Amino acid sequence: MEFDIWFYNQKKILQIILLLLPLVGWIVEILVRLSIMLKDEKFLNIGIFGIILLFGWMWIIVLVDMVYLIIKGKLLFS
Repeated sequence: MEFDIWFYNQKKILQIILLLLPLVGWIVEILVRLSIMLKDEKFLNIGIFGIILLFGWMWIIVLVDMVYLIIKGKLLFS
């Protein structure tokens, strides 16, 4: 699964728009975290994927990731 590579190759504005849309942002987070977890099966990646899967719909986690994306250019813990 190469969704994280696809996501990071998009322009910054498209990444932000994808994360801003409530349901789309949660699905994008899940897909990016899943592809990172499948590449590198560290406990941290598995834990973060579980947190996003269970609590990502609360939108605050997506907002934190969006701010981190704007500042650092990648999602938090990826």
